[in-house]
Amino acid sequence: MGSQTMQTDPQLRRAVTGDGAGIAACVRAAYAIYLDRMATPPGPMLQDYGDVIAAHLVWVLSDQDRDRIAGVMVLMPRDDYLLLDNIALHPDYQGQGLGSRLLAHADREAARLGYGELRLYTHITMTENLALYQAKGWVVTGRGVEDGYERIFMSRHPDP
Repeated sequence: MGSQTMQTDPQLRRAVTGDGAGIAACVRAAYAIYLDRMATPPGPMLQDYGDVIAAHLVWVLSDQDRDRIAGVMVLMPRDDYLLLDNIALHPDYQGQGLGSRLLAHADREAARLGYGELRLYTHITMTENLALYQAKGWVVTGRGVEDGYERIFMSRHPDP
């Protein structure tokens, strides 16, 4: 598995309605490692991705060789910032720089839409994510409970 079976780089594109099931499968695989750490499944595992695609800016990394969604990113425009609501990579695609590719695209989208700030949150038990985001220039801006989850809130100014 992993990068040895992947023949081409997944293509980044906007999600379409028919991607809902593939996105859900990617998210389930990506967040499965956290199930033992949390009292309830992570919020992204509970969403209807057909609804998410209809309501928000959703981008996917599509691996056509394997007929699979390799990664997903959900962006939600707010009044003063762009919220990176979800970013997930299927475990078979982790460690290949694709997460960094999605984060760079979030920067480009923020700039394209005229936002000077990106925000995200992660669950306190997702320590790997916290370290990754901090290494990418995200700064912790707070901690708190939201929607029943203990979260760490972060922000960054997009690279030009």
